Amino acid sequence: MKLKGRVEYVRGVTYKAAVDLHEELDRGSYILLRANNIQDGRLSFDDVQYVDKSKVKPKQLLRKGDILICASSGSKSLVGKAALVENDMPITFGAFCCVLRPKTGEPEYLGHYFQSWQYRKAIERVCSGSNINNLKAASFESLIVPLYSKSDMLSVVGVLDALVAQKRGTESQLELLDTLVKSRFVEMFGDPAENTMSWDSASLTSLGRCKNGMNFKSKESGIELPCLGVGDFKDRTFINGVSEMGRVNLDTMPSEGYFLKDGDIVFVRSNGNKRLVGRCLAVFPNGEKAVYSGFCIRLRIESDRVRIPYLVWALRHPSMRQQMFGRGANVQNLNQKLMSNVEVPIPPLPEQDCFLDFVAEVDKSRFVVQQKIEKLQMLYDSLAQEYFG
Repeated sequence: MKLKGRVEYVRGVTYKAAVDLHEELDRGSYILLRANNIQDGRLSFDDVQYVDKSKVKPKQLLRKGDILICASSGSKSLVGKAALVENDMPITFGAFCCVLRPKTGEPEYLGHYFQSWQYRKAIERVCSGSNINNLKAASFESLIVPLYSKSDMLSVVGVLDALVAQKRGTESQLELLDTLVKSRFVEMFGDPAENTMSWDSASLTSLGRCKNGMNFKSKESGIELPCLGVGDFKDRTFINGVSEMGRVNLDTMPSEGYFLKDGDIVFVRSNGNKRLVGRCLAVFPNGEKAVYSGFCIRLRIESDRVRIPYLVWALRHPSMRQQMFGRGANVQNLNQKLMSNVEVPIPPLPEQDCFLDFVAEVDKSRFVVQQKIEKLQMLYDSLAQEYFG
């Protein structure tokens, strides 16, 4: 049956950023979620805004069982991504998002449907040929989704829930491996901001050259390129290849200086959420052309005194990140001048190489865990195809 009649469509909050956004959460504001807060089928609260309560209608507050969806974006890969809301929340969502609110007692079932390959293909068909990737109520109401009996629906949800739980449990092993590396780093090098080992230090700009990312407006068609943006950082330390990056369509090929090279360290340069400014990762495009957005700044190391993995882990230490917070009143900005003031301890290369050897051993375990995650995802996709037709 079509979804029409099975869900209520709720549009996101319309607001003026300069007037209606608050700098922090207070009695007069709600947390506002946007498309970047929908990640891997879950809600992420890493980068949120705060909107005045006067702009929010009661039905625009998230309820348990809601399905929050990115309804409009310049990138087709982002349009339609969805997450099931697991609890009632005094939290709202922006105008580029919408909520589907199930009427018929099937939120968990529909939550799985909106993670399926069948749903993605349906959304691609809806967006094909349009100049603006914009999903409306009719776009969702026309979707045809199998309607099972209550007992069969519970069975489908039970199987898919179990797979999701296994996958998330396995993903938590990756977090534990990251914790292990962080602990080993502190054991070997101490607090890099305090330089507790009294090694020589160097400013970031003395180790390499910085360059801001390119400002662009993605087109419907043109030259498609992988593009590293703020939403791609998440909790990653490294990106290998370009499959984990977003995509943009540009009128012309950018100049060579905007392309990423293996070993480039990219930082979040500007963001309304101060906690994200200074977050960094190392990129290895493996010879493929990829660019980075204007909200980022790139550091290309030119010194042979430092190994890239050591430097990335040092810069990800909380005490080092505090040095990178910008000074803007509303939008925090990281710039070359601030980066020139950031001093990083430079241990002897044998010490750095010893740490790299440890990281390499951990990466072997990480590879095994990642393979398990991929197999679980393949099984989920296979069963979802069987259930959703």
